[in-house]
Amino acid sequence: MTRAAIRRHLPFATVAVIALVAAPLLLEPFRLGLLAKYLCYAIVALGIGLAWGQGGMLTLGQGVFFGLGGYSMAMYLKLTEAGGGLPDFMVWSGVESLPALWAPFANPVFALSMAVIGPVLLALILGTLVFRQRVRGAYFAILTQALAAAMVILLVGQQGLTGGTNGMTNFFELFGQDLAEDSTQRGLYLVVAVVLGVLYLATRQLVNSRYGRLLAAVRDGEDRVRFLGYDPALVKTVTFAASAGMAGLAGALFVPVVGIISPALLGVVPSLELVVAVAVGGRHVLAGAVLGAVVMAYAKTAFSEQFADGWLYLQGALFILVMTLAPKGVAGILGRLRHARTP
Repeated sequence: MTRAAIRRHLPFATVAVIALVAAPLLLEPFRLGLLAKYLCYAIVALGIGLAWGQGGMLTLGQGVFFGLGGYSMAMYLKLTEAGGGLPDFMVWSGVESLPALWAPFANPVFALSMAVIGPVLLALILGTLVFRQRVRGAYFAILTQALAAAMVILLVGQQGLTGGTNGMTNFFELFGQDLAEDSTQRGLYLVVAVVLGVLYLATRQLVNSRYGRLLAAVRDGEDRVRFLGYDPALVKTVTFAASAGMAGLAGALFVPVVGIISPALLGVVPSLELVVAVAVGGRHVLAGAVLGAVVMAYAKTAFSEQFADGWLYLQGALFILVMTLAPKGVAGILGRLRHARTP
């Protein structure tokens, strides 16, 4: 391996060692669980970085796909806990028999598959309808934001089917393992970290491929790409579906890590927070999107612990500060420092 190749892969290798070896050894279980939650958000941010940073599609509704994945996993966990009966919230809501929609989710393979396939199918349908009509820019962003708002209204209104405003919680077991055990949570963290690493490498390979160059060309000049004989709508739809699949998988991992899924976690505000995190990290760099998600999630935790009354102002100030001093995000700052050190 050449020196240039080593220098190119060294940052990823360093982060991988820290995430897979140092973090489980040094962090207490509670903090390790928080880091696992941050990495789930980072998977969603990676998808946003692909769709927005590389494809120019500002998607403000990734919470919808995150929620579909999360609810798919939650349905499986609740059915496992019920042991053939009704989940607890259905009993409280007066539901007398298990809805037909729920029955297939007793199978873990089906539940995990739908956590990814469901968001991908929805994104493919939405992308086909929207991009064929050449809807883009702010109009596409508003459309995805409206989808997130509609999703929340739908979930809240179906108390007996989704748990309503409270969502689903009280998960005790995953594949026979007690979720309250530190060893189980440590294993979940490692799974999340590995999934994020694999998706990052796959996404980076995609961006550096011929398809990635075509995606960037669509972002910079969609009409010119169309005149060259390509189909920009197809390129954008496939990318949008890929980002949706990542969000769905992140939602499925989030549920056993955090122990809850509710409409409050997937509406307009959480979706906007993820977009802000990607902007802070640097939307044109995949690693920046991941870094931004982790930094903003950690800042939210740290500020809320130290400044319970004003942490939202501090989080907003952090965003304004980064965007003012570094429009390209944290990745832009690191890039300038690296070029400055290069002889």
